[in-house]
Amino acid sequence: MRRFTRSGAALLAAAVAGGALIASFEPQAQQLGKIHRIGVLTSGGVSEGFRRNLRDLGYVEGGNYVLEVRDTKGLAEKADELAIELVRSKADVIVATHPNAVFAAKRATATIPIVMVHTPDPVQLGLVASLARPGGNITGVTTLSVEVSTKQLELLKEVIPRASRMGVLWNPNNPWHPITVKALQSGSGSLGFQLQIHQVRGPGDFGKTFETLLAERVEGVLVLADPMTYVHRKQLAELALRHRLPMVGSLKEYAEAGSLLSYWADQRELGQRAVSYVDKILKGAKPAELPIELPRKYELVANLKTAKALGLAIPPSLLLRADRVIE
Repeated sequence: MRRFTRSGAALLAAAVAGGALIASFEPQAQQLGKIHRIGVLTSGGVSEGFRRNLRDLGYVEGGNYVLEVRDTKGLAEKADELAIELVRSKADVIVATHPNAVFAAKRATATIPIVMVHTPDPVQLGLVASLARPGGNITGVTTLSVEVSTKQLELLKEVIPRASRMGVLWNPNNPWHPITVKALQSGSGSLGFQLQIHQVRGPGDFGKTFETLLAERVEGVLVLADPMTYVHRKQLAELALRHRLPMVGSLKEYAEAGSLLSYWADQRELGQRAVSYVDKILKGAKPAELPIELPRKYELVANLKTAKALGLAIPPSLLLRADRVIE
């Protein structure tokens, strides 16, 4: 057995004590840097862009923040349950990516800050007091989509200028859609065509609705922005192509799935600005005092493959304005 001198024993004791001291301080050191819990109430998951935007601001997943994602998968009735789960997870901030998600988060908590994205006029919806000073616990980016929906129809009219009837698909479970439909109906005369308005609550309604549109001699169709139609955008695009109906959607994924056109606020910009709100809030800013912002840029995507299948020629003037052309 090895024997230690008195000095060696003292050194060993000091080393052991030092190790114990380091071990005792280690958990405390870890506790000094707060691990933020960022909740996301969404439909369709969280993009890599969202995580990248957080990394760009110095956030490391699993390091100084944890992501709590709850996906409604396009089912409005799931939003309340999932919002409550995020509150129970003790999220420091909740990012809500569609109107039903914002309402559900608002019902679930009056104290946890909520950052909204892809949500139309929150003043008109009764979510906030004003854009400049929201009050309460909600802030973020608004898309003001009545104007956007009108623009989508105008773009479709450019491709089919002789069209006299356009269809509009809307979801009554979306709190913004009744407002949009009313506005479109009142302004349809200035657009130069009649609107045939149809409710779709889920994919089970799609087939019958397209048969009705065909019977009504509709020449193009607008799908209002909605989590449910977003999740089932490919099925909608396939039905539109089968019935030879040019279709315009909102987010770029609609065009990527086969819609003729899509037009919406630039998602990259929206994502960056949403994360900037999260960053400010985690650093102590109050959502009540953070002004709600409007999109600075919109993205037009044209699908030439779909145009060819429909026997349509997209005007060069529209293609020149497109941010992306799918061939």
